[in-house]
Amino acid sequence: MVGLALILIGIGATITSLGISLDQYGRWGARLFPLAGSLALIVLGMLELRRSEGPRLDRKHWPAVAGLLFLSMAYVWAISVVGYLIATALAAPLALWIFGVRSVIGLSAAAVLCPGVYHLVFFELLGVFPPLGRWFDLLDVIAR
Repeated sequence: MVGLALILIGIGATITSLGISLDQYGRWGARLFPLAGSLALIVLGMLELRRSEGPRLDRKHWPAVAGLLFLSMAYVWAISVVGYLIATALAAPLALWIFGVRSVIGLSAAAVLCPGVYHLVFFELLGVFPPLGRWFDLLDVIAR
């Protein structure tokens, strides 16, 4: 079941990653990491299926798998319309909640720390910038 879940999430993430706009120079910059991660999920899912005796249809985890699949597609869409910081501040605690974290302090910390740490790693250290949100982008406001 884990392998099948990884493959489905990877396929959904790959499709939505292709929807990320090219950067201002026409390069794949912001698509590169989501696509690499999406394809890695597909490969890892296939490896997990080969390792196990086949997909077990344990239906108790299907709501979480569906939730993560929906969240991954919604996250990529949200990045394109409201920007990276707001989308990540919403998606990080939701992902933790799907995995069973119910601590208000932990979910709140994820909403603040994940965008900050990822911003530091990807934007400041690696120089990989996401596209600005079409409707609104907090990075545009902060940079002024």
